[in-house]
Amino acid sequence: MNILIIEDENAAARRLEKMLGEIAPEAIVIDRLDSVETAVVWLQNNPQPDLILLDIHLADGASFEIFEHVQVTAPVIFTTAYDEYAVQAFKVTAVDYLLKPIKINELEAAIEKYKRVFQSAAAPNYGPLLDTLRRQEAGGGYLRRMLIRFSNSYKLVEMSDAAYFYTKDKITFVVSRSSGKRYPVDYPLDKLESLLDPVSFYRINRQFIVHVASIKEMHPYSKSRVKIDLEPPTDLETIVSTERSADFKKWLVG
Repeated sequence: MNILIIEDENAAARRLEKMLGEIAPEAIVIDRLDSVETAVVWLQNNPQPDLILLDIHLADGASFEIFEHVQVTAPVIFTTAYDEYAVQAFKVTAVDYLLKPIKINELEAAIEKYKRVFQSAAAPNYGPLLDTLRRQEAGGGYLRRMLIRFSNSYKLVEMSDAAYFYTKDKITFVVSRSSGKRYPVDYPLDKLESLLDPVSFYRINRQFIVHVASIKEMHPYSKSRVKIDLEPPTDLETIVSTERSADFKKWLVG
């Protein structure tokens, strides 16, 4: 079983490959790609794999753009960190879709479903799914809510309640405005920047993306920078970087 992984987060791709080695030792990961562009080129120049593991959002665009440029006949398991997309469309036309962080038992179940239903079936028709994705992208395509897995439960966080995102010790967190609690997020800030509505969210420095409603007070700082007091408060330094300060002030006034 030849598997192609299309995932722009190296850690997530490595973890997928490791789990596949445990649950399907006969599987061969023939390549790992990280963008729409590289996926299109690869699929144009190589035989179709037996199965594709595909992240919904890639570094250079939405994954459905791949289908616009090249015919995909291989079954696909979609992966995503949130539940913005029409579940039924995925269930009808894809092998499965998995919420990140992906659990090994869920990946194993998806692989077993592929073997049972799709391995000997005709090429799937991705038309209905692509129509759904196009409509949602045309409607803005920004993240409205995020389904977060922690401990043994799920937490649904509305982006309107997300005060800010920040990184610490290589982990990304989101902080709730209503509860003040923080939850780990499976995306780095670089990826979140493209998923969050820029009208409401702004990346003030390498460590923080803030919601406009979470800004409590602002103070002039050295080198024309701005120091921000956030609500809920944080012990970390929240200073708009020098190169972002001018754009930050424009963003504040719309």
